[in-house]
Amino acid sequence: MAVVVIVAVVLLLWLVTGVRVVQQYERGVVFRLGRVRGQVREPGVTLLMPVVDRMRKVNVQVVTMPVPAQEGITKDNVSVSVDAVLYFRVIDPIKATVDVQNYAFAMLQVAQTSLRSVIGKSELDDLLSGRENLHQGLEIMLESPATGWGVHIDRVEIKDVSLPDSMKRSMARQAEADRERRARIITADGEFQAAAKLAEAAATMARTPAAMQLRLLQTVVEVAAEKNSTLVLPFPVELLRFFEASAARIADGADATGAAARPVVPAQPPADGS
Repeated sequence: MAVVVIVAVVLLLWLVTGVRVVQQYERGVVFRLGRVRGQVREPGVTLLMPVVDRMRKVNVQVVTMPVPAQEGITKDNVSVSVDAVLYFRVIDPIKATVDVQNYAFAMLQVAQTSLRSVIGKSELDDLLSGRENLHQGLEIMLESPATGWGVHIDRVEIKDVSLPDSMKRSMARQAEADRERRARIITADGEFQAAAKLAEAAATMARTPAAMQLRLLQTVVEVAAEKNSTLVLPFPVELLRFFEASAARIADGADATGAAARPVVPAQPPADGS
């Protein structure tokens, strides 16, 4: 009877040591005598054969991996330093365990080399403004080796682009010059439109002389609205031109009258008497 109890206790301990718990975010890969069992253990309680089975747990959560800054020369010969961030997760625990020694380290190395390759194939403007295409290109470059390791690439994004100080100063001068150019164009366009409107107004006033007098009265009203003690009254230019024309006509009339009143002196004969 004692032997039976001892055997039962040994069997119970043997079974207890074979019980494992797999978390919801994990998958279990079982090795039996060094060979992988074809079925991956799902979350929950699983039973292993003690001494014979070994289980390795693989995390299937999304891993956020920062890619260190990589220095390179762009296609338009600009030295830059670019860093990125990689999001991936394991979709085949057996491949991630058997086919690669450390899938996280392998993904980091592939991401660094791919980032360097993208820097050399891209121009500076693409790195600064056209990042969507670069993200897609990086994802395609990483997807090929990742599939063989049982890893799925969720997304890759360029986080920061560091430029040399000389390039930053050059870009600042370029931006300032561009803003100044736009400001001058806008000012010149405004002056052109104002000149066109003034020309139209002058043509309208020339066709209607009363418009000038109305404009004069409007100016007086605007000045009087300021409640100033001194009232500035503009003198119409047309009135000056009228006085000038009248003075010219009077002067011409006086010259004509003087010429008519002057006596005609006959020509004198020669003094030699011939």
